[in-house]
Amino acid sequence: MPKIKTHKATAKRFTKTAGDKLKKRKAGQDHFNSRESGNTTRKKRRDILVTKTLEKTIKAITPYN
Repeated sequence: MPKIKTHKATAKRFTKTAGDKLKKRKAGQDHFNSRESGNTTRKKRRDILVTKTLEKTIKAITPYN
């Protein structure tokens, strides 16, 4: 069996935690943030954990990460 190729775009967006969970950056931080409230801007600075259903898909296309 040949090795499975890692989907590099996905591998760059998600990182694995010590407890084998996946975390990602909150979306929508690049521009148009002046209209956001202060609470929204602050919440966008945090990393968030990935849901279980999405986690299965990500682990399938990034097998060695």
